[in-house]
This record gives sequence, C-alpha cells and structure tokens, in this order.
Amino acid sequence: MFEEKAIQQIKASKEKWDETVEKSFAKAPERRKEFTTISGTPVNRVYTPLDIASMDYERDLALPGQYPFTRAVQPTLYRGRFWTMRQYAGFGSAKDTNERYRYLLKQGQTGLSVAFDLPTQAGYDSDHPLSMGEVGKVGVAIDSIEDMKVLFDGIPLDKVTTSMTINAPASVLLGMYLAIAEEQGASFDQVGGTVQNDVLKELTVRGQYIYPPKPTMRLTVDLIEYCLKNVPRWNTISISGYHIRESGATAAQEMAFTIADGIAYVEACVERGMDVDSFAPRLSFFFNAFTNVLEEVAKFRAARRAWAKIMKERFKAKNPRSMMLRYHVQTGGVTLTAQQPLNNIVRVGLQAYAAALGGCQSLHTNSYDEALCLPTQSAVTVALRTQQIVAEESGATDTVDPLGGCYYVEAETDRIEKEIFDYLEKIDALGGTLVAIEQGYIQKEIQNSAYRFQKEIEANERIYVGINKYTMEEPPITDLLKVDMSVGEVESQKLQKLRAERDQAKWKAALDNLRKVSETDENVVPAVIEAVKAKATVGEICDVWREVFGQYRPKEYV
Repeated sequence: MFEEKAIQQIKASKEKWDETVEKSFAKAPERRKEFTTISGTPVNRVYTPLDIASMDYERDLALPGQYPFTRAVQPTLYRGRFWTMRQYAGFGSAKDTNERYRYLLKQGQTGLSVAFDLPTQAGYDSDHPLSMGEVGKVGVAIDSIEDMKVLFDGIPLDKVTTSMTINAPASVLLGMYLAIAEEQGASFDQVGGTVQNDVLKELTVRGQYIYPPKPTMRLTVDLIEYCLKNVPRWNTISISGYHIRESGATAAQEMAFTIADGIAYVEACVERGMDVDSFAPRLSFFFNAFTNVLEEVAKFRAARRAWAKIMKERFKAKNPRSMMLRYHVQTGGVTLTAQQPLNNIVRVGLQAYAAALGGCQSLHTNSYDEALCLPTQSAVTVALRTQQIVAEESGATDTVDPLGGCYYVEAETDRIEKEIFDYLEKIDALGGTLVAIEQGYIQKEIQNSAYRFQKEIEANERIYVGINKYTMEEPPITDLLKVDMSVGEVESQKLQKLRAERDQAKWKAALDNLRKVSETDENVVPAVIEAVKAKATVGEICDVWREVFGQYRPKEYV
C-alpha cells in the first residue's frame, strides 16, 4: 500500500519525533513507563504507516462482504438493518420469564434469548435433590414441554428468532421448542434461532457438561445434522468465546480457543459425512466485549479474517457463506462492579459501541445491577436503550467498518490474527482441541492470563474505577430483584401432577425408543422430539443418556 520511498521518509520523521518527545519528559513525563491493553499487550505511543507497511489491501482487507471479510460479512452492514437486539433473560418460573419477554418486545427488542437455570443446564428436574436452592435462581426453570408452552405463550415462533443458552441437554430443549412451534402451526422451515450446543467450552471453562467428550460430540453433531435436513433457518451451534473471556483469557486467546473449538466441530461434521458447504453457513459464534474499545474492534476483525482463511484453505469450503464468521456479542459480565454500580452503564455503553464498530450480527447488553442480582426491569430497560442509542444516535452504524484504515486498529488486527494462528499451530501439534483440553493446555493458558490481570489490579498497575481508584463510601443497594425460592416447591408440585396425568405407556415407549436409538449410531433428535411430546422431562431424558453414555469427570477429580 505504501511506496518504499514514502516509508523511509516516515521512518526518518518518526525517529526525529521520538527523540523530541523523549527530551520533553523531564518537564512532562508520561503517566507510566508502559501502556498496555486489558490483555496486557504493549501499546505504542503513536501508530503510523510503518506499523502496517506490509499490508496488501485486496489480500488483507478488501471491501465489506468480500473475502476475507475483515471489514464485515455483509456489504452494507447496519445501513440495511441494525443488529438483532437480543436481551438475555430468564428467572423464576416460565410465567415470570414470559412476562419479561413480552415487556422487552414491547420496548423494541428484536429477538429473544433464553437463560436457563442451573438444574436445567445440568439436565436435572426441579425436584431432584441436587436442584435444591437453585431452581429459577440464575435462569428460568424448564422441566417439560408444558413449561416451554408457558415460556412462549402469546409469542409466535414463526415471527421471532430465539437464542437458547443450553449445551449438554441442547437437543432436549430444541426438541421442546420445535414441538410447541408445531403446535402453534409453524412448520420447521419457518422457525429461526440459535442453540448454543457448545460443550467444548463447558469442558474448558464453564463446567456445565454431563457426558464424556466423545458421546457429547455425537449429540452435538446429531443436532447439527438434524437441523441441516429439517430446520434450515436454525443456527445449529453458537461456538462460544464469551465464557472463555469471562474466565480470564486475553482478547487473542478468546478468539484462538473459540476458533479451535470451531475447527473441532467442523472436523466432527465432516467425519460424519456432511459436506462442509452444507452445514458451515449455519455455524455461529458468541463473543465477549470488554471496555478497551479499539482492542475489541481489532479482535472481531482478526477473527473474521482468520475464520475465513481456515474455512477456505483448511476445509476447502467453496461457498462464501461458509467462510463468514457470524456472531452474537454480549457485553462483559465480569467487568461489572458491585461498587458504584451505575458506573456499569458507561462500561456497557463502551462495550456495545465496540461491538457495533466491530460489526456484530446480534447483541446483548448487560444490566448495570448484574453484579448484585438478576436484572431488574428498570436496569434491563437502560441496557436495551443503550443498544438503541448506539444504533440510532452514535453514527457508528452509518458507514461500514468505520475504523478500517486506522493505523492502530489495523496493526492490532494483524497482531491478534498472528496470535490466533500461533495458538492454533500449538493446539494442532498437541493433537487437536480435545487433546489440548484433556491435557489442560488451554485451561492453563487462560489461568495464567487471569492471574496476570488480577495481579495488575491488586498492584494498582491497572486502574479499575471504583475498585482500586476513585472509591467512595456507599449506602447499601436496595430494590434488588430477588427470585422467590418457593419456585422450587411450585415446580416440584407441577412435576408430580405431570407424571401422574401423562400417558404412561406412551411415555415409557418413547424413553425406551430413545435408549435404543442412543445405543446405536442413529441420529437421536427424532427420538428426543417424540419423548418430549410424550411429556418426558429434561431430567428423565438426560438420565437415559447418563445410563447409556456415563457421566464425565475431569481427570484431576477422579
């Protein structure tokens, strides 16, 4: 992009400038010796064409909507329509959450996102002993198809897209969703949305796994294969870097380890016999957004370019849509502080701005009170309004990739992409993603980064407003959202009634068939849908798989 003569002139000018600036330090020194991003990457005093001298426009950037999609996966991005505004919500009973969904849709939310409680995520019913005290606490309790009907009561599933954050029992919850869509009169090809279905990050950082890796991957691929043939508008997996970042990973690690998981899923689908261009266009990703806006923008751009190259060069994809990294963003939950919680509105605003500048397809903005409780209605309204202000007022949506060409952002994009491929090379050398997880390599890399960041805060080397600087005495926070713990008792009573009134012969036959299918190589999803229609519960279906597949325990805990 730059002539050699011009580069040499800039280099000479820069060297003189550096000398002049450093001589001025006696009177006005810089605030600290080294400036770094949240990820710990050094930041130069100024960036010039010298930092991107090797860039080739057509090879590295190109135009939006063109390979390698660095600038955007859509040609006009938000000039056509805004990202899907999808607030993550769920608490208490299905009825409680349905009321929140209806409220959010009235306020301008354009998609639904379901937070399930921990028992549901772990494949236990609300009346299981391990569920005690957790029912409806951090998400909605869903035990059966009857709960799912209440959850989406009055919400036409052929008109709204839904994202479900569920992993090990993903096919069970999707089966319930499809069954009630069918009851509403919607055909499967009219239903759109996303199911997370990403257990590799559960094994690495989040811990909501149930079965050993091999059968879990089988269930994941079964769901992808079934939707490919029957639910064409469904995003069959949301490969998640969000929780990787929340656990302490750097921006580059978040992207590298998420893409490594993506490679493992693509390999598993190809091994099943699926053509890469048949399923890859429906793969989606889920990323975090931290407060360092420029690093986050560079991170998203680098990941788009890296994924495009991997799909084209490694997997020989021919369809451009197979090379497009489409992703949802959630603002950084771990960045929120219980101290001075109103400060979180500013943090979330910056993070949402970074997601918009970076070109996301879907966004959830956290509520300012989430470090203290599940979001109150007033707080979630502010969170949604934050998205709407960024979309309608900031100007970030008026042009595609507004920071493209910025020396710093382009240099950061190149650096993060290189770090992504460096990590992928190490993971491949170990034997692939599953081996790297089993050996603890990925976990250790994340732990080291988390430790570095925490040390910086404790040493006041990194400022966290309200935590280690600008602190103040505060009165206790009031008006927090509290989930009524009687939800567990109510759900247990509903389960007793369900079990007593359902057709026992139909229920038993459906579970017997599920067990039989699970013991073969046959796709389990049709049997799951049959079971949920027979009013088998989440826990009962997952118990069948516990019997067939066993339960996973990491090596260090055996």
